[in-house]
Amino acid sequence: NGAGKSSLMRILVTLMKPTNGLVNINGFDLQKDRREIRKMLGYLPQDFRFFTKLKTWEFLDYAAALSGLKNKKQRLNKVDEWLEKVGLFDVRERSANKLSGGMKRRLGIAQALIGNAQIIVVDEPTTGLDPEERIRFRNILSEISQQDVIIILSTHIIGDISSVCKSLALLNNGSVHFNGSPEELVKKAEGHVWQVNTSGFEYEMLKEKFAVTSTIPTAEGWEVQLVGDKIELKNAVEIEPNLEHAYVYYMEYFEEG
Repeated sequence: NGAGKSSLMRILVTLMKPTNGLVNINGFDLQKDRREIRKMLGYLPQDFRFFTKLKTWEFLDYAAALSGLKNKKQRLNKVDEWLEKVGLFDVRERSANKLSGGMKRRLGIAQALIGNAQIIVVDEPTTGLDPEERIRFRNILSEISQQDVIIILSTHIIGDISSVCKSLALLNNGSVHFNGSPEELVKKAEGHVWQVNTSGFEYEMLKEKFAVTSTIPTAEGWEVQLVGDKIELKNAVEIEPNLEHAYVYYMEYFEEG
C-alpha cells in the first residue's frame, strides 16, 4: 500500500499527468497523443461506482454507446454477449446500483472491454471481494487475456498475481524494483526459505531476526516459515519458495545485498 500503484494506473489511462519520465503506448506518446491512446484503453478503477438508476443492461449499453458503438442492434447484441461472458445475464434487469460488490466489479470489466479495447487497466480489482468472487474474477481475466488483449493489473494480493500474471513488476516508493516473470522472482528466493518447529520463547526471537511468512500452532509450540539471508538453526529445513516468500525476500533482503 502507498507504493504508487493507483497513481501509475491513473497516469496510464491519461487521468493524471506524470511529473517526469515518458510513457509510450503502441507507439503513441502519452503527453501528445492522449486522444489516440484513450481509443485503445479500457479502465476499471479501484473504486468503481454507479451514479445512476439504470438497469444492468442499460448501464452497459450506455458504456457501449460512449465507446463509439452507434448501431443500436449491434450494440445490444454486444451488451448481451458481455453480460453472458461475465455471468450477469440473469440479473440484466436488476438496477446496477443493487448488484453485489463482486457483480459490480464484473460489470466494470464488461464496460471496460465492450468497446473492443486493446489494453485494459484494472486497479486492485479483488480488494474486498469474498474468496469465491475473487476466484471468479481472476478466471474472467484469464479468459480475456487469451483474446489478444493486454491486461495491466495492480494488486497487493499475491494470489491474484500467481493465478493470472505472466509478467510482473514490483513497485515501491514510486520506483520499479523488479520487472520479470513470477518464476524469475521466485528463483531469487531459492535457498532463503526455511521451516522451523520452535517453542514460544524461540519464536519471539525468530520474529526479531527474520521475516515470518507463516505461523501454525502445534502441540509443542509453533511451525514457522522464515525468510532470510542465512538461518543457522539445527532443526531448520529448507523449503521451496513460493511467490509470497519471493516477494518478502526481494523487498527485505535481496536489494540490500
